[in-house]
Amino acid sequence: MSHAEDQSSTRRDFLYYATGGVGAVVTGAAVWPLVNQMNPSADVQAASTMRVDVSGVQEGTQLTVLFLGKPVFIRRRTQDEITEARAVALDDLVDSDSRNPNISGGADASDENRSLALPDGTNTGEWLVMIGVCTHLGCVPIGDGAGEFNGWFCPCHGSHYDNAGRIRKGPAPENLHIPNASFVDDTTILLG
Repeated sequence: MSHAEDQSSTRRDFLYYATGGVGAVVTGAAVWPLVNQMNPSADVQAASTMRVDVSGVQEGTQLTVLFLGKPVFIRRRTQDEITEARAVALDDLVDSDSRNPNISGGADASDENRSLALPDGTNTGEWLVMIGVCTHLGCVPIGDGAGEFNGWFCPCHGSHYDNAGRIRKGPAPENLHIPNASFVDDTTILLG
């Protein structure tokens, strides 16, 4: 093999790899806008979390906020409400799942597993945060001690929830769901 043939082969290999590299970059540049358009827009990302000031919520009252198109009930319970909720036997519940994504999966529906922990990590049961959508057909239950179990009542089809948001009577198959929520300081809850 002569020196000229060897040089020609090297030049050909270089052109082959350079053309392939440029083709890959051009293809990537053409495909990236198509892939990137599938990412959520800035307004959607901004709406995926919400800070709620709960400094004005008095004991025994409830604040309702709209988050991701759904009502969220934030209730500051009295000691009597907490005691009543914690006295319920798990065998009396229709749905035994906590429906709480803030704790490990498969947790039971005890009141301790449904109420929100304070900023220091303790769970006194004072705060209850739930998505205010009936798990039967998506109606919004009324609260403030409504229904047979002093919690929430869905008048559309007769579902009764206790003061921990657990279904106790009626056609609803599940407890009221709990959103991702946590305290960021003593008076602010972060949803999402």
